[in-house]
Amino acid sequence: MELFLSISQTRNFSETARRFGISATGVSRMITDIEEELKVKLLLRSTRQVTLTESGQEYARELESILWRIKELQSNITAISTAPQGLLRVHSRVMFGLGVLPALIAAFRKRYPAIHIELTLTEAAVDLRRDQFDIDFRISPPVEAGVKRRMLFQSDRHLVATPAYLAGKPPLRQPEDILAHDCLAYQLPGDQITWMFKRDGQLSEIAFQPRHVSNSGIALLELARLGEGLVLLDDYTVANDIRMGWLVRVLDGYRISNKGFDEGMYATILDTPIIPAKIRLFLDFVAEHVAGPELRFAAHGKAAGLHAPSAGN
Repeated sequence: MELFLSISQTRNFSETARRFGISATGVSRMITDIEEELKVKLLLRSTRQVTLTESGQEYARELESILWRIKELQSNITAISTAPQGLLRVHSRVMFGLGVLPALIAAFRKRYPAIHIELTLTEAAVDLRRDQFDIDFRISPPVEAGVKRRMLFQSDRHLVATPAYLAGKPPLRQPEDILAHDCLAYQLPGDQITWMFKRDGQLSEIAFQPRHVSNSGIALLELARLGEGLVLLDDYTVANDIRMGWLVRVLDGYRISNKGFDEGMYATILDTPIIPAKIRLFLDFVAEHVAGPELRFAAHGKAAGLHAPSAGN
């Protein structure tokens, strides 16, 4: 099975033979044995190339899943009888990943020094199995099959701007008033630029032409701090700016979103019979420090009391 999967990826008998330390003839013989056992042609071979038949393509897809589950099962069984250790691959949306996770990772390492964390931050959606991540922190509930989710907290979006910007602009009393303002919009490829406003069960959606667009909430926050316009961001990411008076919340009688109203922070993992100890421990640790309104506001943008730089650092 591993030989065939390698050939489906490399399309090269010699390369597969080198990987497995056997002869190209031996590889060819084994593939022939598989085809004879299955009574179906999996590969079309010529002197120049190797291509997969339709049956071969389906067989490769199924093998990838089967072999991955075998590897995962072996890893899980081993983890039961050993101390928590190994590499933990974590993906997160950028604002949560920068504003919250570094302090938690530093504190987690002191408790579990044998667990090493590889943190990847992007705004793109990831496939846990294909991209080989153990945990994905995302702001929308997962919809794909084969995953488990854990909601860490629910959050609202706040529409904010600097006092100086607002001083020179028309007042904001209802959603349509944003059309007279400079708006800073978050956008990924294919997204429509709209904000949704909800109050007393009434929903309105306003499309607008933004002043600036970015796929980074951090960039949008910095632009707002520079007085470039209105920005819509998660409440916990702008709470300190509002508290300090650097930003002012507007239209606070409405719930506002650019996607939906069930957003927050979800930890997503693969739905496996056994959750490896390193994953379970890190999820419990993160939840311990961010779950709930007070904790999520305290955790963002600082060490949340977990780590204070010593003199000379």
